[in-house]
Amino acid sequence: MLSKRANIFYLEKCRVMQRDDCVVYLNDTGQDVESIFNVPDKNTMFLILGTGTSITNSAMRKLSESNVVVVFVGGGGSPLIAATDISFVLPQDEYRPTEYMQAWMRIWCNESFRIDAGRRLLKERMQWSINSWAKSAVAVPPQVIASFELGLDRAGTTTQLLSAEARWAKDLYRTLADAYGVRFKREEGKGSNQTKEDTINGLIDHGNYLAYGYAATTLHCLGIPFAMPVLHGKTRRGGLVFDIADLVKDELVLPVAFEIGSGRQTKKLNNEFRAHIIEKAMNDKVVDRLFAFVERLCKSQQHMDPGCIL
Repeated sequence: MLSKRANIFYLEKCRVMQRDDCVVYLNDTGQDVESIFNVPDKNTMFLILGTGTSITNSAMRKLSESNVVVVFVGGGGSPLIAATDISFVLPQDEYRPTEYMQAWMRIWCNESFRIDAGRRLLKERMQWSINSWAKSAVAVPPQVIASFELGLDRAGTTTQLLSAEARWAKDLYRTLADAYGVRFKREEGKGSNQTKEDTINGLIDHGNYLAYGYAATTLHCLGIPFAMPVLHGKTRRGGLVFDIADLVKDELVLPVAFEIGSGRQTKKLNNEFRAHIIEKAMNDKVVDRLFAFVERLCKSQQHMDPGCIL
């Protein structure tokens, strides 16, 4: 099952291929003997390919048979420039369920249902953050929680929900910046490591793309199209991926990015960060909770009129 798989791979400067009915990758070390490493495709959730990688047709076919989502990104696990978007190569099997897509259509086609789903998504995001941060060095301040709850309860439109979300995000950045003694401003895709603030921004970019992978895997498995967002990206085909990934970002990515990025600087900082995120996601059963939440949201709409009201 995708929700129970243990492995996520990020690869750079290597060739992914099939050999002896296994998916492997080869690193060019400059030595006479090639370094070959196995990718356990049956226990892999998604594979992230960074700069300097290539993949063969047979390897893609094997990954597709194992229902592994393949992701292409820029250097360091995030786009090289802000305008570069992620690409998901999804296994096109037709054995996925249809009931979740049909239930999601009832939500997406009716504005009031869509606003309600967006509100529930944001409240779930808040609760996940509260629970996760309570176990770390920095807790979400009660006044930030109260302000966000009030904003969500009062919101009657998608724009108002997004405004409440923007204030919530700024409050979280401010809380973490104060706790770790940095002057932080979110600059997506900056791609610099001159200061601790730049490093934190880069780690957040990298972590967000891991979150996109978790979200894309969940939606793909449930058969829900990416182009049906309830909050973000109404003009972007992958908008729903961003909506679902937000459940993970505040809970998982932000605290780890600030903790590691504000500390000692090493050449393997991205590797340490990625390993920490993946391990924490597994221990906290993040993907299980993503599946459960989306399924719960779909099932809550079963009483609705099946007609598509635009």
